[in-house]
Amino acid sequence: MTLQQFLLILRARYRVALLAFAATVLTTLIVSLLLPKQYTASAAMVVDVKSPDAVSGMLLQSMLAPGYMSTQIDIINSDRVAKSVVKLLRMDESAVIKAQWQEATEGKGQMIDWLANLLQKKLDVKPSRESNVISINYTGADPDFTAAVANAFAQSYMDVNLELRLAPARQYATFFDAQTKAAREKLEVAQKALSAYQQKNGITSIDERLDFETAKLNETSSQLTGIEGQTTDSQSKRQNAKADTVAEVMQSSLINGLKMDIARVEAKLTESNINLGKNHPQTQRTESELATLKTQLEAETRKITSSIETTYQVGKQREKQLKSALSTQKSRVLKINKQRDELNVLRRDIESAQRAFEMVSQRASQTNIESQTNQTNIMVLNPASAPTEPSKPRVLLNVLVSIFMGTVLGIGLALMRELSQRYVRSAQDLTDALELPVLGSIGSAVAPRKPWVKPWLNRLPRRVRA
Repeated sequence: MTLQQFLLILRARYRVALLAFAATVLTTLIVSLLLPKQYTASAAMVVDVKSPDAVSGMLLQSMLAPGYMSTQIDIINSDRVAKSVVKLLRMDESAVIKAQWQEATEGKGQMIDWLANLLQKKLDVKPSRESNVISINYTGADPDFTAAVANAFAQSYMDVNLELRLAPARQYATFFDAQTKAAREKLEVAQKALSAYQQKNGITSIDERLDFETAKLNETSSQLTGIEGQTTDSQSKRQNAKADTVAEVMQSSLINGLKMDIARVEAKLTESNINLGKNHPQTQRTESELATLKTQLEAETRKITSSIETTYQVGKQREKQLKSALSTQKSRVLKINKQRDELNVLRRDIESAQRAFEMVSQRASQTNIESQTNQTNIMVLNPASAPTEPSKPRVLLNVLVSIFMGTVLGIGLALMRELSQRYVRSAQDLTDALELPVLGSIGSAVAPRKPWVKPWLNRLPRRVRA
């Protein structure tokens, strides 16, 4: 279909198109005027996603997630928030609403669910583009009621959001309280074990005691080493065959004096033998004096050798005692070392239990504070107020839409009427219908001019106007 054919059809069927257009516009206008007025109240909420948590001081990464705002919108549209609105407005306590619920549902189900469903149908939640503002819109017949419901949804949203945040914190607080008690009991058990072990073994200061016993062990070991050296020396001296070669004998001043006296007397005896003879009384006195000196020398030598033997026996006895004392001291030091190791194990148990208790106690304190906070990252930017102008029906918008729809409907009806009753309105129609070429056309001598024909139609060719 060409534009020429389309305009000729509209010219011929204009009455049908005008009738459809007028009917559509008039019907829309009447319906728009008769529809009950609806009012929309809007409350604006701000969701702060960049401020750190007031308790922990940390920025929650979940708030920066792309789906965080969508989650907040789903929360506002949830049944939990709607039921909270019903309870906040005390709609479930109204006798009139209860009668309406009985009439609508015949008492089936829960009234609060029925009311929440009705509120959700007229709720519209829209997030602002590129911002953290959420608009809560509620539409109803009563302006004051719509404002009250919009504000109730805003308040319920903040309450539910706070509950959703506090519920895990309360669960964690309960959990960490139990863990704190268990950690405290474990710490007390470890401390009691250490105290009982110290009392059982009489330990006050294990480090000082170990140092003392170690020093005592070293001293005993040194004494034993000295005694062993002395005993070995005494043994070598007592095993020596010649007593006069012993160092004590050779170093004795008394023995050396006796030896000098003996040498002097022997010289005197030799001289007396030569000068006086063996039987001379002086010679005999000299021999007697020499014998006495030799007897004294032998006696002194025996005393020194006897003292060496005594020193050896005493050294052996002392060596035996020191070895026994050293063995006992070693056992004592080993026992103290073992006690120290066991004490270190008990102390490490206490330190581990102390660290666990402090960590759990700190976490329990933080979760306890989080479970008691009443702060949220959501605030009311603009509370809803009772609207003065109705939001529905939009008469002007409906009329504009009806004009467009009436135009489309009128053109459509004109084309359908033309297709059901086809007429030849131009040479092109003959060509299309007969599939034969047009040799010529005869137009009227004077083209009739009708007052309703638009000037732009008169400027068309005469055969087209015919």
